[in-house]
Amino acid sequence: MATSLHDLTVASYLQTVSAIIGVLEKGAQHCRDAGADPDDFVGLQLYADMAPFHFQIRSVAHHSVGALEGVKSGIFQPPAAVGPVPYADLQAMMAKTEEVLQAFTREEVDAWAGKDVSFQIGERKVPFTAEGFILSFSLPNFYFHATTAYDLLRTQGVPLGKRNYLGQMRVKAA
Repeated sequence: MATSLHDLTVASYLQTVSAIIGVLEKGAQHCRDAGADPDDFVGLQLYADMAPFHFQIRSVAHHSVGALEGVKSGIFQPPAAVGPVPYADLQAMMAKTEEVLQAFTREEVDAWAGKDVSFQIGERKVPFTAEGFILSFSLPNFYFHATTAYDLLRTQGVPLGKRNYLGQMRVKAA
């Protein structure tokens, strides 16, 4: 059986978004246990020239739901710049992302196979097919931002392991 566009996108996004929801909850629990404020995580950066934690979480949403909406419309653009928000709002954003992803049907997404998609940044447009956009741009960015969010929480002592990041793998049924 061939891998479908839905399998490449929605199923992959859901696996990691669900994992990030769990990672965020572990971050919140770590703060409750330590008597700390999870809002202190929002502005964390791995390095001074890297985007902060809140941007990493927003980008997980943007490179999943936003990518699918971009494929559907034919145009994908960078996210609008937004400042920090409370940690609880980032948790709600991931819950909403999961909900929206679950609403995309296999038939709807698979119908976009071969469709032209442009990544537009200012006046510049970079042309892709739907598959090329997903495989060479959207998924690498999605995983980069999910990994960076995970790493930022690890730097603060949140007890996370690889299983937390991997989420529910799609294993072969027995």
